[in-house]
Amino acid sequence: MATEHAPIVFSHANGFPAGSYGVLFAHWRAAGHEVLALPKVGHDPRYPVTGNWPHIARQLLDFVDQAAPGRRVHFVGHSLGGYLSLMAACRRPEIAASVVMLDSPVLAGWRAHSVQVAKATRLIGRISPGKVSKARRQHWPSAEAALEHFAKKAVFARWDPRVLADYIAHGTEPDPAGGVRLAFHRDVETRFYNTLPHHLGELVHRHPPRCPVAFIGGTQSAEVRQVGLAATRAITRGEIEWIAGTHLVPMEQPLAVADAVLARLAAAEAA
Repeated sequence: MATEHAPIVFSHANGFPAGSYGVLFAHWRAAGHEVLALPKVGHDPRYPVTGNWPHIARQLLDFVDQAAPGRRVHFVGHSLGGYLSLMAACRRPEIAASVVMLDSPVLAGWRAHSVQVAKATRLIGRISPGKVSKARRQHWPSAEAALEHFAKKAVFARWDPRVLADYIAHGTEPDPAGGVRLAFHRDVETRFYNTLPHHLGELVHRHPPRCPVAFIGGTQSAEVRQVGLAATRAITRGEIEWIAGTHLVPMEQPLAVADAVLARLAAAEAA
């Protein structure tokens, strides 16, 4: 008799609602996995975005308790979502079957201290991606116009067309004033960037996850180059895999990433 898979609880990257990852979800479901995901974190006033994201981690865990009560789950997340997945596994190790972080290099050591100082002195807004997101265009006359806008950008031109279509479908919403607007509000996106956790190294040291932790990254990820991999290597015990692409490799190569995740989950379930 086949063993039932633990559900996948997926957490999205900053600015990209979970529906943007529909190609990956369909692939995982076809392989027999239940996939659960919060559509959009950071927009519920009960879970505000504050320094080190404690309320957002609680939002994820509350979601798991409601969607998969009493079950162990595989925490899988991209960028922001990878950090939330790791935080959840540290807070509730008894429910974590595994953690897979998709291009979520862990900030620790002197780099983490630098971010802590930047946040304390309110200089973080000058050096984080928040300086770009706070001025991001957020309105278009139609979904078709939004698709045309993004398709022309070099970053999005690398994406699988199916993922871009999903992003337009789930990353925009009707604007009461007419046309469409970004569904992930740019002020929330900016707040996430400016409250980036600097405590993950300490959290893992004090409350280490009891499950396998793996990292799957893009070979051309600027984020990995900026953060480094020392802490990530320690946390994953060297379970690191590379797929050709940038920080947005799940959007660029969704099936390759989805298969790599399935392999990690199978190894965790066989352990």
